[in-house]
Parts: sequence; structure tokens; C-alpha cells
Amino acid sequence: MSQLTVVVGAQWGDEGKGKITDYLAKDADFVVRFQGGNNAGHTLVVGDKIYKLHLIPSGVLYPGAVSIIGNGVVVDPLTLLKEISEFKKDGLALNLKISNRCHVIMPYHIALDGALTGHQGGLAAGSTNRGIAPVCADKSYRHGIRLGDLLEPEMLREKLAVSYNFNKAILEKIFNTPFALSEEEIYNQFLDYGKLLAQYIDDTDVLLYRAYKEGKNILFEGAQGLSLDLDVGVYPHTTSTNTLASHIGVGTGVGYDGNKRVIGVAKAYVSRVGTSPFITELPEEEAKALRDKGGEYGTTTGRPRRVGWLDLVQLRQAVRCNGLTELALIKLDVLADYEKVLVCTSYDIDGKDTREMPASLSQLRRAKPVYQEFTGWPVIDGTALKQGGFKGLPLEIKNFVEFIEKETECPISMLSFGPEREQTIIRVIASEAKQSHS
Repeated sequence: MSQLTVVVGAQWGDEGKGKITDYLAKDADFVVRFQGGNNAGHTLVVGDKIYKLHLIPSGVLYPGAVSIIGNGVVVDPLTLLKEISEFKKDGLALNLKISNRCHVIMPYHIALDGALTGHQGGLAAGSTNRGIAPVCADKSYRHGIRLGDLLEPEMLREKLAVSYNFNKAILEKIFNTPFALSEEEIYNQFLDYGKLLAQYIDDTDVLLYRAYKEGKNILFEGAQGLSLDLDVGVYPHTTSTNTLASHIGVGTGVGYDGNKRVIGVAKAYVSRVGTSPFITELPEEEAKALRDKGGEYGTTTGRPRRVGWLDLVQLRQAVRCNGLTELALIKLDVLADYEKVLVCTSYDIDGKDTREMPASLSQLRRAKPVYQEFTGWPVIDGTALKQGGFKGLPLEIKNFVEFIEKETECPISMLSFGPEREQTIIRVIASEAKQSHS
């Protein structure tokens, strides 16, 4: 039977999924992106080389694994070509396949994204202005352009005529925003993109289905995180796609049955880019110190991230909505040398103790954190990590980890103390996602 592992964000995105995916990819036959777009960024560190990726899966550095961008991903061809060029420049082999069903971000989508941001006021999600919401809207309107259309000149022309005129009218007549590019310019530009990407475009759903039936090891890499999910996130401060593990079937075109290992990645604190209620957010002076120590600036936008203490209300929802079999706890090193570390166990909403995430935006705006305080821990060097493992860690970290496990009813299988692969402790090696820990 095929081994299926899904890595998803358990917070607001930017949790460190790229590192965990990269760590697991050495054993994978396929590494698959199944949702999101180039609004999601992940960073890979290999020696002195840093790769900042937005579309290509994190497993790309393993030549034995096929990297797949599934049909649930929306693709900006120019961004994708730049990433491909970066790997080629370093002489790396690129075993990449992209679904011909991926919807394509067009220049007018990016222009419309910027226009929409000012329109939404206090309900804005804090868009990255990459065109994600407009391309997803076109997909629902059923006049979107898919990657396979770039290989068929007549089909591209037919679809572009509808999509271009629709979006141009919205930009110019509703938002009073001129759009200078002509339909013909875009047509020629995207035909060229199609020629450059043709060698990678494929029926990835068929490829993955065959791999699944042959018992291959398939690793799915989620983008963003739980609270950005369009349906169960902090709506409307969300992204425009579904971020949950259950979306792997829709986002790849394959129905998977049987057991899956589902890993939710969370920082030992919380970070957020964009607007929304943020219950555990730190005051700016404290936030700046944590932000600088943790390098909390957006991979995609470069914007400083908002930061706060770990939120177990959020993590409980992540466990429930994703069916998590385990958690990976990241950036424990960033909290080293703090005298005390706080963890939010529940919200106080109008005097009521609330342990589960409310759907009401107004309730979230009124929520106040209820904290449990922990003693901080010292800096852990790499040698100690290699020699001692979890048992060799300070008692303060063990108490912190075990409390989170108890409160979320989910084992923590991986602990990360830095960006390098070797700065990781594995507590559960679980091909069947065992619900046990050391």
C-alpha cells in the first residue's frame, strides 16, 4: 500500500513547513503541492545556499523524487519560470511535473487584486497582491484559463477574450483603474510562457494515481495554514483556497483511501502576516525583539510579521479540522533565554472561558487570552541535540512540549531548533502514524 504523508500548517502559515517537507522528502518518490499559489513562500537552507520558493515543492532538491504541482495550485508562469531558472543556474536537475489543469494567474488578476485591497477596508485579508483571489474568482465564474490552454493557441484566444474583457471592465468601470496591456500582448506573452513550460506540463492526476496504485511513497506539501483556510479559517481574513489536509484529493485529482500520516507544523509561538484578530499578539516593543530574533519577515512580501505567544485554541482546531496524527514544533531555539514563556490555553470572551475556536468574527475581536506560564530554557547547541535527543533536553522544554501534547491530544513527533536538517529531533518514526511518543 502507498505511504501517504501530508504536511500542513497548523497556524497562520509561515510555520516552517518547507523544512519539515525537505526533511521527509529524502524518503519520498513524489512530493506534491496541492493548493495555494505564489502567495505562499517557503525557505530551504542547504549548506550556505538559501532557496526561497513560492511554487516548486520543497522536495525538489532530492533528484530521486518527482516534484508535482497539482491542479489545486494557481500558477503565475513568470514566477514559476524564475524559480526553474534559479535551479538550472546552480546546475541542479529538475524532476518537475505541473498539472495541465492548474489555473493561470494573468496580469489583470494582479491589477485587480491591488484594486480590491482598498475596497475591503477593515475586512481585508492583507493580500500579497499576487492575483490569487481574482484568479480563484475566475475559476468559479468558469471563464478561467488553465495551464494546458497555453499549449493550444485557439483555445487560449477563445478563453482570453472572455476573461480579459470581463476583468478589464471591472478594473476600469468599477475601480476606475486603467489597464494598459492589450489582449493581443497578453495572448502572445502567455503563448511564449506555454512554450517554455511545455516540457513540464502533464496529466499529473493520472501520474499520481498510477504511483498511488503502485504503492509509491507520496508526500503532500500544504501552503499557508489552518487559520487562512477559506472555510474554517478566520473568515474573511483568509486566503482564497482550502488549506486543510482533506483537500489533497481535490487538489490533485485523485481519491486516496486508507491511512495517512498527517503532520501539522506549528511554531513554538505564533506569527501572522496580514490583518485579523490576533488574540496572543505581543506589544510592539516585545514583538520587535521576537521578530528580529526569529527572522519574522514574509518570504513572499518581506513584510514584518505580527508575532505572539503560542495559541492552543488554534492548535486544537488544527488537530480537529485536519485529522492530525502528529505535530511538528518549530523554532524552539528562538524562545531560548526567555525568562518565561506563555501559552494561551483558552479565550475569555465576555467572561466565558472558551477552549475551541469561535466562528464569530465579532467574538474573536473581543477575545482575551488566558495564559499558562512556563519557565524558559537555555540555548541548545547542535552537539547536545545529536547526542541526547529528546531525553537530553532541559526539563523546561520537556514540560512545555508535554503540556502542548496533553492540551491538544496530539503527539509532537518532531522538534526543530534551527533551519538546518540536523537541528531536528525525531520523537516518532511512524509509517503508520502511531499515536505514541517517547
